[in-house]
Amino acid sequence: MTTVLIADDQPLQRLGFRMLLQGTPGMECVGEAGHGAEAVRIAADLRPDVVLMDVRMPGMDGIEATRRIVAAGGRTRVLILTTFDLDEYAYEGLRAGAGGFLLKDARPEEVVAGILAVATGDAVVAPRLTRRLLDAHAHRVLSPATPAKPHPDPRLRTLSEREHEVLVAIGKGWTNAEIAERLVLTESTVKKHVGRVLAKIGARDRIQAVITAYDAGLVRPRS
Repeated sequence: MTTVLIADDQPLQRLGFRMLLQGTPGMECVGEAGHGAEAVRIAADLRPDVVLMDVRMPGMDGIEATRRIVAAGGRTRVLILTTFDLDEYAYEGLRAGAGGFLLKDARPEEVVAGILAVATGDAVVAPRLTRRLLDAHAHRVLSPATPAKPHPDPRLRTLSEREHEVLVAIGKGWTNAEIAERLVLTESTVKKHVGRVLAKIGARDRIQAVITAYDAGLVRPRS
């Protein structure tokens, strides 16, 4: 049974998600929260597998709530809900440790699949969608006349040359199949490299690896 906590300040939104979970075999809604502080408290008490977390809530928002839940070090993982084009805070939610993000207009089956993916430690967001989000964030905060400067990251020195190539590929939003084709490797070998890269840079999942590659200047936002 996958247990889920719903955190959203809109009662109708919570009702919709609760009905979806109640109608899905193997899933259980164990609680609801109307703001971030309540989500942090309930998550600590109930230790759900996944928190379905809205970003914009009164008082403590979903970003800070995510940061605190992740910092607690428990098994609970967070799935951010966002309107994507309007919600610049989604990027910070991923940096805070969220396992991924979904659009609020996602189909029911996408929400279920996302919850299951996050519960098992996988990343929810497709690589290209992740890159789009990072690009959108970069263009909001960077002046066109001032390109991003790479930030030295000592973790990168632990990577082999091939692992460095794989990290760059992840940052560019390539799938495992695309990495295998372009680097002339088998997909099973790529999966092993990805696993080692995540372990060496301390990334929780592929999304965090993209952020690391972005922050280190290994990839740049597209025009």
